[in-house]
Parts: sequence; structure tokens; C-alpha cells
Amino acid sequence: MTHSEPHLAHHHIGFISTRFAGTDGVSLETEKWAAVLEGLGHTCFYFAGECDRPAERSRVVPEASFGHAIIAAIGTSAFDNEWGTDDLLEFANPEIHRLHTPARYHHIRPPRVTERIHELARYLKTQLYAFVRDFEIHLLIVENALTIPMNIPLGVALTEFIAETGFPTIAHHHDFYWERQRFLVNCVADYLSMAFPPNLPSIHHVAINSLAAQQLSLRTGIAAMVIPNVMDFEHPPAPPDDYAQDARAALGLAPGELLFLQPTRVVQRKGIEHAIELTRRVGLKARLIISHASGDEGNDYERRVREFAEMLEVPVSFVSDIIRERRGQAPDGRKVYTLWDVYPYADLVTYPSSLEGFGNAFLEAIYFRRPLVVNNYSIFDVDIKPKGFRVIEFDGYIAPATVRQTRVVLADPKLRGEMTEQNYRVAKRYYSYAVLKRHLQTLLADCFGEDDDD
Repeated sequence: MTHSEPHLAHHHIGFISTRFAGTDGVSLETEKWAAVLEGLGHTCFYFAGECDRPAERSRVVPEASFGHAIIAAIGTSAFDNEWGTDDLLEFANPEIHRLHTPARYHHIRPPRVTERIHELARYLKTQLYAFVRDFEIHLLIVENALTIPMNIPLGVALTEFIAETGFPTIAHHHDFYWERQRFLVNCVADYLSMAFPPNLPSIHHVAINSLAAQQLSLRTGIAAMVIPNVMDFEHPPAPPDDYAQDARAALGLAPGELLFLQPTRVVQRKGIEHAIELTRRVGLKARLIISHASGDEGNDYERRVREFAEMLEVPVSFVSDIIRERRGQAPDGRKVYTLWDVYPYADLVTYPSSLEGFGNAFLEAIYFRRPLVVNNYSIFDVDIKPKGFRVIEFDGYIAPATVRQTRVVLADPKLRGEMTEQNYRVAKRYYSYAVLKRHLQTLLADCFGEDDDD
């Protein structure tokens, strides 16, 4: 494939992922990257299975979504060990089953799964060619689709497209498959080595934290630039408007009840039990508000969280039905708020995750100048804490010192103000759009060379 050399001052940039919709970390960071790139004079386009970006600049291909029925079935075959009984193994490979019974049955991939991967990869590759051609794309930015194998055919298609074209590509890696236990035992190791991520000369790799970049280098020999998640700290949030004035009441808070906000999905690595325990042990009239639903990881953990809260008699509200990415009206007529409508009313933000790629909710709490309780997860410990943030910290469990410090911070407005103002200043220095702009300018120069101003 050939593509004309673009004028260096203006590029058509194509973002690619399984989904650009909602408030997941990939969608949020893509929006920030696009805002900075468009501020530099470039035009952004989108290729995804689900997409809420401008329709005239988007190509929506349902098979690119990890939620597509066939893609999900491939994922189940790849990672959920469904070939673990003899009758299924015979069904998987009837031609040679009588000659060979595999000892490592959980690594077996039936030929029909291989065929489906290749069929879908070929189709998705034709869609990628059309996307680049129709929108006259000069640069691809792949958001996590070459990182975590939620859609194996899309990763294969992207790898083959880039290998066939030498197309300039930035692979923005949010969380690698080796960071998730679910993906460690599988029957697709060949595809993981090939495409998650691929080691091709025209790809510039970006990791969101230093530990991920180190692991990428150790495992694959690939060097990556580290670009952390960011917020627009140059422009502080506006005070709550009239629409959000009744947010506390809508969330079920009684007069005088403190709002402890857990601004995450309900998944196991978020450690929500710790937030419930802290709410109980702090001994104040407080309600824990959980903003998001379980998402794509099932509902078992949510049931566990509900039962744990009932056991400790902690008031908890699950409010994902009225907190969405946009204001509006729920099917039952209630007002729908955004998470940004809720942050200003939070007396405390709980962030007890055991594992995060970076921590969007951490930056959001800093942006809204809210005090934070943070589990000392590895990326916080290595990349974030050394910058000089002041938070209520615990290390794996809620200790008496954690409870005491929380009480002190909640009781002392002056101390809260000092902590949150210092956090905002530090975040503006290290995690602002200005920092992202400088990194992206460097990446563009690496891809296209320096612009000639003459």
C-alpha cells in the first residue's frame, strides 16, 4: 500500500480500539489525546466496534467490539478452559483424537476456533484498509487493541495491516495481558506473541507507567515511551451548577450524612471491601456511593460487595443507573448525573484498588480537590507517590492508623485544604495537558520528522 506524504503541519490521525464510548479509562484517555492533538491542528478519526464520537469521522465495525457475540465466543474458547473434558476434546479434534490425547488440555485450540480467528481477521483487515483510504489517514493510534486480547482477530488484523504497509503507528498500551490472571492460561499463545503487542519497526510504543514499560522491554525487547494519564489541570472545574444542586438527595444521602465516593466499576481488583470497612470503622454518619456497575467482568463480585456491606451494616448506594457519561433522564424518569456532578459533593474519595494501570479516578479526585484514601498499589508506590502527593494511605488492609488519619482529615477543614491544594499543584506539574502535549509533539516528530518552518 502506498500513501502520500502529508504536509507535516496537519495530519489525519486515526484512533483504533474495540470501543470508544462511555467512561472506561481507554475512552477517557483517547478523548484527552484527541483534544490535545486537535489543539495542535490535527484532525482525529475513529475506528471501533462501539463509538460515540462524531459519526462523520467514525467507522463503526461491530466485529471490532469485544462484546460482539462471535468475538466473545472466541475469547471464551481462548481463556476459559472449556476444552477440559474428554468428550469436548474429541469434539475439538475428532480426526486425531484417538491417536493423541493431550496432557495439557487447557492449551488446546480447536481448528474451528483458529478458522474463525483468521476469517474475522481478514474481514477486519479489509475494514482497516478502507478506514485509512476513506479518511486519508496519515497516522494510526491504537488504543489497547494491541495490548490486551479482548478481541484477538482485531489484534491479528492490525498486526498484519501494519506489517503489510509499514504504516506509522503509535500503540498506546493501557494494560497488558500478562497483568491479568484470566489471560495467563490460554490456547492462543501464538497470537499473543504475534500481536499483543507486535514488534514491528513502524510502531512507536507508549506505556502509561514505568513498570509496564520495563516488563514490555524484558518480555519482548520493545522499548516504550512512558506517558501517564492526564487531566486538564490548567483549567480547574467550574463550581456545581443548578442542575447538580440536588445531587446529594438524588444519591440517597440524608441531611448531615457524609458522602464517601467510590468512583470505579465494581470489579475485584478495586478492593471495595476496604472502602466498606473504612466507612464502618471511622464511626461517623456516612454513606458509601459506588458510581459504576460491574461492566464486562460479571456480577459475582458485586453480590459479594452487597453481602459484605449488609454484614457490616454500612449504608451503600449503587447508583450506576443515575450516573452516566452524559446528563439526561433515566427510563423511570429520574435525573441522570455525570460523575463530575458528584465529585464536588464528596467528603472523601476512596480508591482502595490492589491493581491499576495508572489511576484515572485518582487524578479526578485531585482535580476536584477532594481528600483521598489510597491503597498503596504498585504504580502509585513507584510512579505517583514520589511526586509529593498527600493522601490517606494504607498498605493492603485498613489499619487503626488509617482510621485515625481519616477522622483527623474529615474533622479539620484547614488540613483538608492544605492537602488538596498541594495535590493540585503537584498534579498540574506532572499530569497536565501541557505534559501530554510535549510528549505527543515528540512522538509526531519521531513518526514524521521535524516540521520545516521555512
